[in-house]
Amino acid sequence: MSTLTFRSATAADIPALITLVTSAYRGDASRAGWTTEADLLDGARIDAQGLQADLARPRSTILLAERDGHLLACAHVADDSGKGYFGMFSVDPAQQGGGIGKQLMDAAEAHAAREWGVPVMQMTVIDVRDELIAFYERRGYARTGIKKPFPYGDERFGIPKRDDLRFEILEKPLAARP
Repeated sequence: MSTLTFRSATAADIPALITLVTSAYRGDASRAGWTTEADLLDGARIDAQGLQADLARPRSTILLAERDGHLLACAHVADDSGKGYFGMFSVDPAQQGGGIGKQLMDAAEAHAAREWGVPVMQMTVIDVRDELIAFYERRGYARTGIKKPFPYGDERFGIPKRDDLRFEILEKPLAARP
């Protein structure tokens, strides 16, 4: 098996990103992996307009993980007011559990520390996603106890199937990297 490679996304990658992220989180296809939100949310997870905005934003990168030219995973990494932001983390459901996500997280953290010198990486996770939060905790993230309301009524975040959804901020200190 060949090596995983990483690169920054371009506008040409938007259709593939929509397919990948949707397959990891929404609909029946997402049930092949363990990151599915299909029991929590319907609707779109991302759209072309949002991806284009992330690509155009200063100090923002959508990092892709590929093997032999095939997109396997992605994550959005940005400098958010002096703190790293890690989001849109998606691994092809058929590839989950094989270490691709861990490698991508390492690459994203290194990118944020190297490019922007941010001291910490933060992310928001739906707080009822215990298995997902446990995964992040094993990767060095800690629950901050800071909760944010879920944006009910804003379909850019999906159509909730429950009325008890909230986001929690997780955080991890980053070591300075050359």
